[in-house]
Formats: sequence, structure tokens, C-alpha cells
Amino acid sequence: MRDLTLSDAARAIGVSQDTLRRWDRAGKLRTTRDGRNRRLVSQAEVERLTDRPQRHVVGDGVSARNRFAGVVRSVEIDGVMALVEIEAGPFLVTAAVTRDSVEELGLRAGVAATAMVKATSVLVERDGGR
Repeated sequence: MRDLTLSDAARAIGVSQDTLRRWDRAGKLRTTRDGRNRRLVSQAEVERLTDRPQRHVVGDGVSARNRFAGVVRSVEIDGVMALVEIEAGPFLVTAAVTRDSVEELGLRAGVAATAMVKATSVLVERDGGR
């Protein structure tokens, strides 16, 4: 992780540079100084001070963050398409994939698999009515 200038850190946290200077003097913010005596703020400090929740890091080069690891429960092939049902803990995820994908991945009942969900919209329904 790289250190940020005071202005970059202020922008990332959503406060003014003066606020960061006050926090530094009060001990609320940990800074270091560069060779020209300018304050630097570590990325870890910025993350600690933002009120946004931390997102989990997958670290495998795939952008999907919503993953359901489980076991293939069934595979139904019909022409060039297939429905693959994965039991992932208490969830059942059904994916419509190509027949080629099923064959290339060796998907069949009992095989461990992970469904990755990347959607532009997610619908949420409240349990128990209004």
C-alpha cells in the first residue's frame, strides 16, 4: 500500500485537509513525514477513517464478489443450453449455461462448484410482508 498526500487522503475520507491536520495534532490520525516534511497518510489509515464498509477481496482476477460455493445438485441439458443447480449451504442457485460450459467444466451431480453472480440489478423482497 502506498502513502497518500494529505489532499488525496482528505478527498478519499471526505473531509478537509484542515480537519486532517487537527486530527493529526489530536492523535486521531497517524501520519508520517516525507523528506520535505509534508504529512503522508497510509492507505490503511484512510480505510480506518472512512465510514464505508470494507469490501472483501477475492484476489483471483475475477470481478464478481457474490459467490456461492457448493455442490452441483443437478444438470439438465437441452440442446445447446443447460440448467445447473448448485446447492450452496441453505441456498439453491440455478444457472443457465451453455452445454459446452457443462462439458468443459465437467459439471455433474456431486461435483464441487462455485456460482459467481455479477448483475446490474439485484431485486430484494422483504420477508413477512409489510
